[in-house]
Amino acid sequence: MNKRSLLLPFILVTSLFFLWGFSNNLNGILIPHLRKALQLSNLQSTLVDTAVYLAYFLGAIPAGMILKKWGYKNGIVVGLLIFALGAFLFIPAANTRVYFIFLGALFIIGCGLTILETAANPYATKLGDPETATTRLNLAQAFNGLAAFIGPYVGTKYILSGKEYSNQELASMTDTARDAYLASEAASVKMPYLLLGLFLVIIAVTFLLNKFPEFREDEEKSKGSLAEALKHKHLTWAVIAQFFYVGAQVCVTSFFVRAAITGGGLDEKTAGYYLGAYGILFMAGRFTGTLFMKFIKPAKLLAIYAIACILLSAAAIYGDGKNVVLALGGLGFFMSIMFPTIFSLGIQDLKENTKPGSSLIVMSIIGGALFPVLMGGIIDRSNDNIQIGYWVPLVCYGVVLYFALQGHKHKKPAHEQVLSDR
Repeated sequence: MNKRSLLLPFILVTSLFFLWGFSNNLNGILIPHLRKALQLSNLQSTLVDTAVYLAYFLGAIPAGMILKKWGYKNGIVVGLLIFALGAFLFIPAANTRVYFIFLGALFIIGCGLTILETAANPYATKLGDPETATTRLNLAQAFNGLAAFIGPYVGTKYILSGKEYSNQELASMTDTARDAYLASEAASVKMPYLLLGLFLVIIAVTFLLNKFPEFREDEEKSKGSLAEALKHKHLTWAVIAQFFYVGAQVCVTSFFVRAAITGGGLDEKTAGYYLGAYGILFMAGRFTGTLFMKFIKPAKLLAIYAIACILLSAAAIYGDGKNVVLALGGLGFFMSIMFPTIFSLGIQDLKENTKPGSSLIVMSIIGGALFPVLMGGIIDRSNDNIQIGYWVPLVCYGVVLYFALQGHKHKKPAHEQVLSDR
């Protein structure tokens, strides 16, 4: 196919990067919102993250099977429709104010996103000249970064009401007034998710109505295996580091709004817009980090950024006023390079074990399902002290720092060392 015929498929595939970024970055708004609307504890509210990231973890292998059987185009359509189904389920969830329906909807959304991410990343690299594949993928990922700003902005504008009452104020209301307030808060998610679901269906139909090239994967079996890959110590440490990093990132965004309110003194709406600004800093950090790597070795830059994150976490814990908000924003900038840098350092020199090694690192994002729950529990046990919870990401950045200083260093597996010594 010529370049012009590949342009529309590439544009549509690029839209998927924005869509899953938009959905994931709405979670930072959903967590404080559902906590208020459904009267949840901090720990309970973090199950929003657990539902989505557990879907990623459990859905990775089935997603690959779907794409192998039905191809990229049909697989993407399935992913979009599953994503849309989850979005539509927000309506009965809001009507009934049953948290488990919300969690079920988010799990379904996560399953759809898993298929889209599994398909879109490799497909974007194939839609054109192989020599410009990396450029195309970076361009597509830029729209994922854009969603880190747009998602919180839309969520703040159309979901957050700006009204929040203390437990004492709620207790002083009549039952009718309290129920009306909570029902209104829950209902605010319906229109945004209804429109999102309808838009996803339109995109799915657009995919169906247009011709897309299909690419046959190399069916030659790889000699690599998970067991062989794990014999490389730097990969093992990469899996551990990624597990802790993703946990830290999700912790920061999950409690950003409430930390900005309680520690930074902001109102709910302003705090939500600052979460959007955090997204801009995250995107800016990724671009500048890529530039810095031309002059600084990736592992060294990762270590510098990890130290910065540790210091900023401490500022978020012990600071007050605007210093807390600035520290949280700074975390967005300095976390930006961590996922791709850990990933690339972890798969270096794996040779035939690169694919299974990559799969292990991707599966380690399950950290995003676990660490926010731990953080929420600590906050609940600390009389709702949001700032003290940021000890959790601080410790996580310590693990990333170890990986950057020592864990990434290559050491040949024992059987390879014996062969090289002969």
